Amino acid sequence: MAVPHTDDVRDVAAQLPTQDSDEVIADLLEQLLQRARDGQEIDIPAVCRDYPELASEIRELWATVMVAEDLVSGVDDVEGSGKNDRTASNTATVGHLIEPRTVGDFELLAELGRGGMGVVYRARQLSLNRTVAVKMILRGELATAADLARFRAEAEAVARLEHPHIVRVYDVGELDGQPYFSMQYVEGITLSQRLADGPLPPRDAAERLVPVCRAIGHAHRQGVLHRDLKPSNVLIDQTGCPFVTDFGLAKRVEPSAIGHLRSADSHRPSAISESQVHAASLTGLTQTGAILGTPGYMAPEQAVGYRGEVSSATDVYSLGAVLYAMLTGRAPFQATSPVDAVLMVLEQDPPLPRAINPQVDPDLEMIALKALQKPADLRYASADALADDLEAYLSGEPISARSSHFSQIFSRAFRPTHHVGVMHNWGLLWMWHALVLLVLCVITNIIHWQGVTSRVPYLLLWTVGLGTWAGIFWNLRRRSGPVTFVERQIAHVWAASMACSTMLFAVEWLLGLAPLSLSPVLALLAGAVFVVKAGILSGEFYVPAVVLFATCIPMALFPSVGLTIFGIASALSFAIPGAKFHWQRLRNSRGGAS
Repeated sequence: MAVPHTDDVRDVAAQLPTQDSDEVIADLLEQLLQRARDGQEIDIPAVCRDYPELASEIRELWATVMVAEDLVSGVDDVEGSGKNDRTASNTATVGHLIEPRTVGDFELLAELGRGGMGVVYRARQLSLNRTVAVKMILRGELATAADLARFRAEAEAVARLEHPHIVRVYDVGELDGQPYFSMQYVEGITLSQRLADGPLPPRDAAERLVPVCRAIGHAHRQGVLHRDLKPSNVLIDQTGCPFVTDFGLAKRVEPSAIGHLRSADSHRPSAISESQVHAASLTGLTQTGAILGTPGYMAPEQAVGYRGEVSSATDVYSLGAVLYAMLTGRAPFQATSPVDAVLMVLEQDPPLPRAINPQVDPDLEMIALKALQKPADLRYASADALADDLEAYLSGEPISARSSHFSQIFSRAFRPTHHVGVMHNWGLLWMWHALVLLVLCVITNIIHWQGVTSRVPYLLLWTVGLGTWAGIFWNLRRRSGPVTFVERQIAHVWAASMACSTMLFAVEWLLGLAPLSLSPVLALLAGAVFVVKAGILSGEFYVPAVVLFATCIPMALFPSVGLTIFGIASALSFAIPGAKFHWQRLRNSRGGAS
């Protein structure tokens, strides 16, 4: 794909009317995508300069759009079909016959498949009189340095792997100035082509996947991450033996570093920080770049577009997705477009395999779902560990997926969602809100200590006073950039809690109760608001929710200081996470500037 002119991109930006941020981003991406399809160059940094307040979202979503566009030929994989399997892997079908031609030591006989970068031929190696698969770079003499580097990286990655279930590389070189490498030719079909006929019997699925897991485990020990495991990249020969192929997106790391990569990433939120988005944009996500995977089979850490997060756990997730497809005949996430599939990977859990195929064994379902956990630390520790559990299932032994430790349950409940990144815009405001709440509660308590029985001062303080601050708060937030859909959801919940707080005075009056008699209910309302925040943003907000729920007890026992107790608990509930997210934003800003 070509790279756009800055003036053209600014024209797109200038044409957009004043809208909510979600609509602006949607319209902008739609117009940019159309220009990209027309062959125009797209200068994302220029767009980000025109829309600085949307820069993070634009970079992240454009990366996702490019993944989807680059891999649109893999939509069949998203749907679980292999009828149009045309990826550039060593597919073992007869292929599309071509006019035989000789290139160096090879007679090219048929085209087996092609992808965004390479084309694979079935060929006869003349000197050894054997059938091989030859992969050549698609652009030929027009290949860029990036094309050549990626092509060589794939050849080098596979060449260092010697495993009976990984397609072997025989030779690497150049033919008439065009890079190539020859591979073992596997006569048979791809797994995606097999799944086009329906799911596999459960035991067959487990038996087929065990050698694939062992092959990926071997690759990891050699310092190679596959990063694009899917049914079309698993070949099945005529005896039913599986082979892993297409290491076009493979990443080489030091073998000793794979475990460290995994442990470093396992507790990160699925939402990427501003500095991570910036790093992703610098490395680029283009048709010839190291794209992250295929929608429907990519792990959440791939879907967010930041390559530094991938690890051995990423391949474990994809193996779980392949197992899911083998059991159900479809990918874990089905959508009308690859972009929607990516969003589902980030936001949703897959349907239970037995809901799609009642014949799936419960133990095998547990194995697949464990491998598909969104937090990396809740997946299998390695591809070999996944293989061990599959072998335990096949031999009728207890599987480890059923033994959930408390730490795993705790980690799942308290993990951040990919929406938690919006909190970087709220950190400082939450600290100010904590101070306002504390002052409001103390002043209310002082009025109560003075023996004021009229409801008017309390009502004015909690309606006019708190309402004024709410207006100031929201205006300050809008000044820092467009408000996202998730933020509007949180704001609605907060506004509802304010309305409930105000109505308590009316309820007290109707029941003939003294002012502040129902004030412990404020702690319950605040706790409920934090439960909503925990579900939308991050499980860490369950902690202040529990604290606020518990606060109603001392408020009821010590009514003379109840509002002060509530003010302290509420202030801490806002100030501590507010300080944390504000510090993260400052750190990310410094990292981006450097």
